[in-house]
Amino acid sequence: MLTASRKSFKLLSVLVSQQFCCRRSHPQTFRYKRSLQIPFFRWEGDCSRSLHTSIVWQGPIVQFKLSDIGEGIMEVTVKEWYVKEGDKVSQFDSICEVQSDKASVTITSRYDGVIRKLYYDVDATALVGKPLVDIETESSSELIQEEDVVETPAMAREEHTHQEIKGHKTQATPAVRRLAMENNIKLSEVVGTGKDGRILKEDILNFLAKQTGAILPPTPPFQEIQTPCPTPSVLAAAAAGLVGTPSTTKPPPKTIRPVFTEKDVTEPIKGFQKAMVKTMMAALKIPHFGYCDEVDLSRLVTLRSELRRVSESRGVKLSYMPFFIKAASLGLLHFPILNASVDESCQNITYKASHNIGLAMDTSQGLLVPNVKNVQLLSVFEIAQELNRLQALGAAGQLGATELSGGTFTLSNIGSIGGTYAKPVILPPEVAIGALGKIQVLPRFDASGELIPAHIMKVSWSADHRIIDGATMCRFSNLWREYLENPACMVLDLK
Repeated sequence: MLTASRKSFKLLSVLVSQQFCCRRSHPQTFRYKRSLQIPFFRWEGDCSRSLHTSIVWQGPIVQFKLSDIGEGIMEVTVKEWYVKEGDKVSQFDSICEVQSDKASVTITSRYDGVIRKLYYDVDATALVGKPLVDIETESSSELIQEEDVVETPAMAREEHTHQEIKGHKTQATPAVRRLAMENNIKLSEVVGTGKDGRILKEDILNFLAKQTGAILPPTPPFQEIQTPCPTPSVLAAAAAGLVGTPSTTKPPPKTIRPVFTEKDVTEPIKGFQKAMVKTMMAALKIPHFGYCDEVDLSRLVTLRSELRRVSESRGVKLSYMPFFIKAASLGLLHFPILNASVDESCQNITYKASHNIGLAMDTSQGLLVPNVKNVQLLSVFEIAQELNRLQALGAAGQLGATELSGGTFTLSNIGSIGGTYAKPVILPPEVAIGALGKIQVLPRFDASGELIPAHIMKVSWSADHRIIDGATMCRFSNLWREYLENPACMVLDLK
């Protein structure tokens, strides 16, 4: 046994000597590195057997920092961690979800390696430029030194994030990301056709080819917008003319439970709530003008019931909102001042070419207002498709800056909850907003004086009274109402 041990020790000495000689024979390759990797020799088996060695390398640890995600955001709230210390991650794997006062963003890894440290707890505030996690990488030390030993360079938002809808990731190679960046394309707007939804170069080129002046929202593949068959209760509600949110299915009513606390609780205002504080304080500096009216939707109820089956056969839920939005866009063509914005000092008016019509949406994250881009170029069915997509993103908490920014005109569907009238508040820099009440079957007189049941919806408008007078708001409302009360008239002006 003693002889075997001596042989093993001799073998170990030979290995160390050979490594040292190799270093001396190539002095130009031997240099000090901050993340020098030291081999560790492990004894395996019985001493009476020949020696077995295995080398375990400790990789360099990189501080993965929160890069600039745009929109002037300097801090975010960590909403959820998808990893824990000791977990192995690969490039594009989700690390955490953060929320700013503008949008929720999923941060993904740039490296292959192992998570060694999490710098924040859930609901803690993370700062741009500060470390999120430490990752023990599998790359060589020279590569890490070149890339990110000290600081992670600021990258475009799409290089760090993806949106997950029904388990699909938005992924792209560095070459594709560079192509998208050079053409000012957001990867979140491109539908990937590669493996696991990866965005390919062809997808970017096809997206460019489909552009018509402004960037249009993508249409999800048919299988991604399939909806479950509506329940009998949902069909009954639709037949009664109730206005629902533009979602794939009508959400179940929320159960409100009483909350009892033993002491006062104080917590900071952050996330979307903080954004609401800023927006409403700015909005209430605007002198509001209010106008209310009612719309008889009896003909639209009949038309929608006829088209609903066709739309659902194509995998899209057709609510009333696409008609309301398209009618508003047609009206804005005649009254472009309602689709404008003014500067902070109200010295200049900018008339917007695109009709990016927002929809106030009640989500688990609070009140959000995503918008449908370029409504003036979309059909009613295409608007319904986009509303389905936005509602799916809202339900998943994945509405991003792309969906939430750039609005030019807003409709708030308070009737989906049960309201009749509202006093909507303008979202600056927009200059007008409408609030839609619920549809009620009420008695009305027809042209011959007969009493008939009618599907009536109340609408409340608010406008910036610095640049919009009451007559303009009234004429726009009358035109919008005419399109909805006689939907056949919309066909004459559809493009």
